[in-house]
Amino acid sequence: MNIVIVGYGMAGSRLAAELHARGADHKVTVLGSEPHRAYNRIMLSTLLAGKIDEPDMELAEVAGQGVDVRTGIGVVGVDRTAREVRTDDGDRIRYDHLVLATGSRAVVPPLAGIDPADLPPRVVAFRTLDDCRRILAVARDARSVLVLGGGLLGLEAARGLAARGLDVTVVHPMGHLMERQLDPAAGAVLAGTLEELGVRTELAVAASGVDVDADEIRLRLTDGRTLAADLLVLSCGVRPETGLAAAAGLTVERGVVVDDRLRSSDPDISAIGDCAQHDGAVTGLVAPAWAQARVVAQVLTGEDPTARYRPRPPVTRLKAAGIDLAAMGDPTTGPGEELTFADPARGTYARLRIHQERLTGAILLGDNPSVGAVVQLFDRGGPVPVDRRALLLGRALGTTAAPAGSPALMPDATTVCQCNDVPKRALVACWRAGARTVDDVVAATRAGTGCGGCRDAVAGIVAWLSEADSVAVPR
Repeated sequence: MNIVIVGYGMAGSRLAAELHARGADHKVTVLGSEPHRAYNRIMLSTLLAGKIDEPDMELAEVAGQGVDVRTGIGVVGVDRTAREVRTDDGDRIRYDHLVLATGSRAVVPPLAGIDPADLPPRVVAFRTLDDCRRILAVARDARSVLVLGGGLLGLEAARGLAARGLDVTVVHPMGHLMERQLDPAAGAVLAGTLEELGVRTELAVAASGVDVDADEIRLRLTDGRTLAADLLVLSCGVRPETGLAAAAGLTVERGVVVDDRLRSSDPDISAIGDCAQHDGAVTGLVAPAWAQARVVAQVLTGEDPTARYRPRPPVTRLKAAGIDLAAMGDPTTGPGEELTFADPARGTYARLRIHQERLTGAILLGDNPSVGAVVQLFDRGGPVPVDRRALLLGRALGTTAAPAGSPALMPDATTVCQCNDVPKRALVACWRAGARTVDDVVAATRAGTGCGGCRDAVAGIVAWLSEADSVAVPR
C-alpha cells in the first residue's frame, strides 16, 4: 500500500513513526512544506526564552527507515480520480491512501496599515520555527515588545521574551486573559503573576491599526491610545488549513470533517491533527493529534481494523518559568458543588466543580501539589476524595493519588504523560527492562516529548526507581 502523508508537523511525523513501528508492508511518503525536520511546536516559546536550542526541539526522525520524507515540498492539488497528489515542484505522487495533516495557520487580524500577506519585518505572526527565528532576529536589538493576543500561545511567547530581558506588554481585547479556559478571577490572578514576571497587560481594548517605520512599531488602540515598541508579535488564534481538502471536494466545515476512523468524505483520504474536525470539534492540541495518528496507523496496517478515535476531555496546561496553570472542563457553570480558593498575593487560585462525586471542571493556578491528581480524576472520571479541600489546597491525598514527590503512593494506572497517554506502569516496566536514565525512559515511552510538562514527574519516578530496592518496587 502506498500511503502519502501531507504535512510533516507533529501529527504527520507521529503518523509516520506509528506506521514505521508497525512494520507492515507499505510505502510511506511524507511531504512537508516547511524546510525543516519535524519539530515540537509546543517548545517554540521555550526556544524564544533561550532555554533550549533548535536541535532540542527536533522530533524522532524516521526518514531512511522505510519512510520517504521530503521537506520544503508543498502540495498544490489532489486528483481523487487518479489518486495522485501534485507538488509545487511539478511531481505527481500516487497514493492508495492519503492522510492530510496540514495543521493550521496563524490568524492575522485586519489592521489598518499592514498587509496580512506581506507583514513588515518588525511584525511577526507567531506559529512556526521560521516565525520564531524572525522574532529572535529582531529581539536581539530590541528593548520592547508588544504581543497582540492574550491566549495560551500569546502568553507563552510573552513570557519567553520577558525571560530575555525585554519589556513586554500583552494587548488583549477581552476583559481577562485566556477567557476560553479561565474565569475572570483566575485571569486577574494570572495577570498579577505575569506583572511580577515582567509582562504588563492591556485588557478590554482592541487594536485598530499599525504604523511602521524603520525603528519603531506603533499599535493604535480602539480607545484612542497608541503603544510603541520595537517588535509586534501577533498571536490571535489559528485557523485549520483546509484549502487543499476543499479544493479536492472533501466535506469541510471548520476543519476537514472525519468519522471515528478519521476518514473524510472520501474513504481513501483521512485527516488528523489541527486540520481535522471530529464530531463537530477541532482541537489544536497535541494529545488528540497523536491519538488520531495511532488510530489511523492501527487501521491502515491492519493491526486493529476496528480501532476508533475516542476523544478524551482536553486539559490545557500553561507551564512557563514562574507560571503553572491547568484548566479543564467548565468549573463555572452546571450542576453540583463548587469550591474556590484564591490567594492573589501568592499567585494562587483554584476552582473545582464536582457533580455526582465526579470532577467536571477545574482551574488550578500557582503551586498546587495536587494538580496531577486533579488532572487524573478529570481525565479518568474517578470519584473525588471525601476531603475535597485536599484537591483545592494541594494537601496530601492519601492513596487516592500521590503528591508529585511521592511516586511510591501513585497508582500504577495514573497517567503521567497526558500528551502520549503514558501511565506510571509503563515507566516502571521500562525501568525493569533496563532503562536507567530519564533520557532512556523518555526515548522508550515518549513520556515528556509533548508539552514537556511531565518531565519533572518522569524524572521523579526514575529517581525513585533508582533509589528503591528492586524487591520493594511493586511487580
